[in-house]
Amino acid sequence: MRASISAPFVDTKADDLVWTLSHPLVEPLATRTVTVPGLEVELRVLGASHQVVLRPASDGGELVETVACLPGVPGGLPGNAEHPLPGVGDYRFDSVVESLPRAELARRVTEIHDETSDSPGGLLVAFPGDPLAITALHLTSGSEASLRWRTWHAYPQSDELVTTTTTLTL
Repeated sequence: MRASISAPFVDTKADDLVWTLSHPLVEPLATRTVTVPGLEVELRVLGASHQVVLRPASDGGELVETVACLPGVPGGLPGNAEHPLPGVGDYRFDSVVESLPRAELARRVTEIHDETSDSPGGLLVAFPGDPLAITALHLTSGSEASLRWRTWHAYPQSDELVTTTTTLTL
């Protein structure tokens, strides 16, 4: 799903991003909700990147993954992080920041559009001002045993592409 927004692209860079599992929900620019066995997964594009919210079908709280530019919090994504979630499973987060020539960034953004736009688990927002300024999320698998999602944050002003992959083993 490709969402149209009117929010302007904010000049930021990969080094400004922070990963956390404890940030409160932020008002999203676009959302997509996907139901998988036992869970509701909400993919959320923020003005400053993304949140993925997992809500169990039974009462049991929620997990909120945030990758965003957070005011007052120094940036820097971990290359990987593992976090056991008692009663839920094992959570693993991986991130890669690439500096790419403009033509390669454009090619990769096109691939991301192709992968997410028509997928039932995809959400892509292109920010006004630069066609390469995107945030995309894609729930690539969901079963009773595991969930996996990928996200991409393209920063054309610095020719950077941030890719994250999260796996939750239930």
